[in-house]
Amino acid sequence: MLRKILFSTALAAMILSCNNQPASNEHDGHDLDHESTGAESGDGKHFGETISEDGAMPLEELLTKMNSTDSLNTKVIGTVDNVCQVKGCWMNLKTASGDKIFVQFKDYGFFMPKDIAGRQVVMDGYAYREVTSVEELRHYAEDEGKSKEEIEAITEPQEELKFLASGVVLKD
Repeated sequence: MLRKILFSTALAAMILSCNNQPASNEHDGHDLDHESTGAESGDGKHFGETISEDGAMPLEELLTKMNSTDSLNTKVIGTVDNVCQVKGCWMNLKTASGDKIFVQFKDYGFFMPKDIAGRQVVMDGYAYREVTSVEELRHYAEDEGKSKEEIEAITEPQEELKFLASGVVLKD
């Protein structure tokens, strides 16, 4: 229980810092030009820890496994639905049937390019369920560029499947 509280507190701090950072590509003196933060290799562009596609399960399979557990360390492959348009500090993956998973990046240590909707990624990290507050949901909707009306229509917290990625490969 304490682990979940500490994790939630750290996650909330990362979320709230998304819009509080300058809009430039600098963060604590590090260059965060999205085109240069990923390392190129034969299997795609790597962000965060360098990972391989070996052993990655399709997002649909992860969603099925998460029906019987509250968390899972795993590697997943899926298609990007949308990315934070402020900084690239989160993304959603979406299945063909419309199910989504919300993805953030370990220690706020890397960001994804903002223009990768529709592209395939492989992620290594930690999948878990969490209730997202109305405040956080509205924050994400604002980051996504939704209208004021759409943001104000968010009035209930939502249980979501989330993923904390330590490494991501953006497939070619």
